[in-house]
Amino acid sequence: MSVEIRTDIYLGDCKEELKLLPADSVDLIVTSPPYADQRKDTYGGIGHDRYVEWFLPISEELFRVLKPTGTFVLNIKEKVVNGERSTYVMELIIEMRKQGWLWTEEFIWHKKNCYPGKWPNRFRDAWERLLQFNKNKKFNMYQERVMVPMGDWAGSRLKKLSETDKMRDNSRVGSGFGKNISNWIGRDMAYPANVLHLATECGNKKHSAAFPEELPEWFMKLFTNEKDLVLDPFMGSGTTLVVANRLRRNSIGIDIVPEYYEMVKKQLRPVSLYLCEPKAHYGKIKAE
Repeated sequence: MSVEIRTDIYLGDCKEELKLLPADSVDLIVTSPPYADQRKDTYGGIGHDRYVEWFLPISEELFRVLKPTGTFVLNIKEKVVNGERSTYVMELIIEMRKQGWLWTEEFIWHKKNCYPGKWPNRFRDAWERLLQFNKNKKFNMYQERVMVPMGDWAGSRLKKLSETDKMRDNSRVGSGFGKNISNWIGRDMAYPANVLHLATECGNKKHSAAFPEELPEWFMKLFTNEKDLVLDPFMGSGTTLVVANRLRRNSIGIDIVPEYYEMVKKQLRPVSLYLCEPKAHYGKIKAE
């Protein structure tokens, strides 16, 4: 039986458009908002000293629309100001926790095809943050779907096990987490670490900061099922929506730039979708 998948897109400021969505309706939010002082021509270039103030009304609405079992993945990156790292990302995390968000995990996106470069006091970043936030300690998560091959480490690490490797003992560093290394003998697959090694998007998507499809795909597999609802309030070139459609997830995208709205509309037209007209209320859908 075929599964009808729906994609809605909104043109406008996500701070306002999010108010049109029902509370507790979204299973996964994956987004990459404009970083501080960047994309001035399209998103206004929010200054690092004003970024937290700008983003908090948005994160408040995201908290409202996310299901209690849902997850919010925020792709964001610091910048250098006057020769040192800005603290606006850390400040944002602290203020979002005051809103009620739980900062559950932090993933690192290692850009494995990053080209070299340097400045007088630092080298080029080859990574970005992927911050995981939740409303509750218990949320939907399907870890087996993102397992990876065991890797070369198993050949040497599992060859000669100590007695403590064969029992669940307390961590020597006091973390409280026990281990039993022998449990991995004979296994072909293991759980991944929290570093994602993905190449940057090199294709021409007519967007200055499109992330690779593998990035939202990994999180959709980890946190959602078919027919769940995925939201990208800064949809840009529509990567999240394209992946959601391919994985049979419903999706909503919002963007303030008319060119991106029209581009995503044309890109998704071959698929059986419904698209919101600008400023339309959620649920009042006009078919293409």
